[in-house]
Amino acid sequence: MTSYETIHVEVKDSRIGILTLNRPDKRNAISIRMRREISSCLNGWEDSDAVGLVILIGQGDTFSAGFDLSEFAHPERFDELLASSSQYHRDVWNFPKPTIAAVNGPALGGGFDLATLCDIRIGSESCAFAHPEIKFGAPPIITPLRWIVGEGLARDLCLTGRRILAPEAHRIGLVSQVVGKGLLLKRTVEIGMTILESPPETLRFTKAYFADNPGKGFEESFCIEHDEAFRKILLKRAREAPLKKA
Repeated sequence: MTSYETIHVEVKDSRIGILTLNRPDKRNAISIRMRREISSCLNGWEDSDAVGLVILIGQGDTFSAGFDLSEFAHPERFDELLASSSQYHRDVWNFPKPTIAAVNGPALGGGFDLATLCDIRIGSESCAFAHPEIKFGAPPIITPLRWIVGEGLARDLCLTGRRILAPEAHRIGLVSQVVGKGLLLKRTVEIGMTILESPPETLRFTKAYFADNPGKGFEESFCIEHDEAFRKILLKRAREAPLKKA
């Protein structure tokens, strides 16, 4: 298995890959190296039969405090900052297998963005979310957030930079569940195993239209989610073996 400096990776027998942001001394700030390592890890898992789903979590008591701002003090690295950030966000969003953010503490700025790029978010009782970067001149990313919590709340969170804690995050649907201290990873793995009860090709197809269909109208989305699903998944499986009754 590849060795990384800023992340720790583990593949369980259950076909769950666990990617841990591993800079606890920096509150898991997302550096150029971390972004490249996340991209490298996900690219390696994309076609691996050993990994059917990925959980992202932070080491220590923080999910991620956001981008490593110290790197913005070095103009000679600006091209790297832009390129690594642009690629990493797309790699997480377009990863073809389900992703779950196990938000074990504050997810701020770029850490908030990382959580919203995942398909599901499970929070610990200590999870929190905010976009404080707007206060020092960095426009937040709103689009994935608006698809999760709705336009009004997304604008509120992006413009005010206010912090929301676990109860509000659960109430607005930002996290699906809030789990007691020490139980977060266990519960997230259980959810992952439930997801992996479905056939891999079905999960890939479903994940593909999660990423591609927002913003499409009903007819265009329906042709993918129904007509293409019938042709490429349901009828193909029916030819190979009868579908199980519910």
